Amino acid sequence: MTQETGKKALIAMSGGVDSSVAAILMQKEGYECIGVTMKLYSNEEVGIPKDHSCCSLEDVEDARSVAFRLGMRYYVMNFRDDFEKQVIRRFVHAYEIGNTPNPCIDCNRYMKFEKLYERAMQLECDCIVTGHYARIRFDENTKRWQLLRGINRSKDQSYVLCFMTQDELAHTRFPLGEYGDKEEVRTLAQEYGLVNARKHDSQDICFVPDGDYASFIERYTGRTYPEGDFVGPGETILGRHRGIIRYTIGQRKGLGLALPAPLYVKEKDLTNNRVVLAPERDLYSRGLIAEDFNWISIEAPKPGTLLHVTAKPRYRAKEAQASAMVLEDGRVELLFSEPQRAITCGQAVVLYDGEIVVGGGTIASVTDR
Repeated sequence: MTQETGKKALIAMSGGVDSSVAAILMQKEGYECIGVTMKLYSNEEVGIPKDHSCCSLEDVEDARSVAFRLGMRYYVMNFRDDFEKQVIRRFVHAYEIGNTPNPCIDCNRYMKFEKLYERAMQLECDCIVTGHYARIRFDENTKRWQLLRGINRSKDQSYVLCFMTQDELAHTRFPLGEYGDKEEVRTLAQEYGLVNARKHDSQDICFVPDGDYASFIERYTGRTYPEGDFVGPGETILGRHRGIIRYTIGQRKGLGLALPAPLYVKEKDLTNNRVVLAPERDLYSRGLIAEDFNWISIEAPKPGTLLHVTAKPRYRAKEAQASAMVLEDGRVELLFSEPQRAITCGQAVVLYDGEIVVGGGTIASVTDR
């Protein structure tokens, strides 16, 4: 294809259809596109079969095939050391201290929009491009870059982008954010004869594709995590758990207990190595405190500032009305209008003002449970 603008775009290519169509759309705008697949780990390192992850040889070959079809330069860049440090170690540590992390957020934060962005600047690219369903725009009134939801609410991925900085937003493009229908994306890929036009979307954490987080952590650390008590209402001992890393707040299935009525994980007591179970009604909380907060649409408010927002305390959560108070130490205290189910430390909470992402942080503690 002919490039007319003299501008270059670095396309983060996973081998999937979304990033491939993002490259097409940037070429349509006249950009010279350079494709890059990030090598984040070897499957043998994380103990999974060679063909069971987004870093598989098949994915690399699909990305390479698309780049060749579109006349793009293409590279595989090795980020294994950075990925282990910034994503895998954080993931393991979070579980060991009783939290439930979201490694996709860390991967976006530390890999795609930090390390890969640095490579883009070295290659003198004007922007980095991904297949995320989100939008970016510049607000002339506030002189700030804004992160917005994707037009397709069912595909919106703004939640996992909540740690993007102003500089990163200024040099990033999300061409698919304006698309309301995934089928339109696949159709465009078919029109260009791309091999991955009908490839299924990846749903799992890339380095734990079987979903067995605990087994992965044990393989990675070489440790086993001791059994302990399941404790129910009234401090009743209900049985033995298989290691505290195997459970998360709100969990019911997989407890291995025969109970007369449904009970859910309410708390992980690391001090006493206990998993506390309770009826579902006891899982609801009104508040939380978030740390490491990243403000996007506005500058960091002064302590004591009160904001009225909607918030999502986890990726699949339904948005809820809330008020946010900035504390003296920069953390944010959030109070929901209605109690929320199974708010979990380690997850991100993201604040919205309509379609605009106000900012996001990591849940450090839960209040009023």
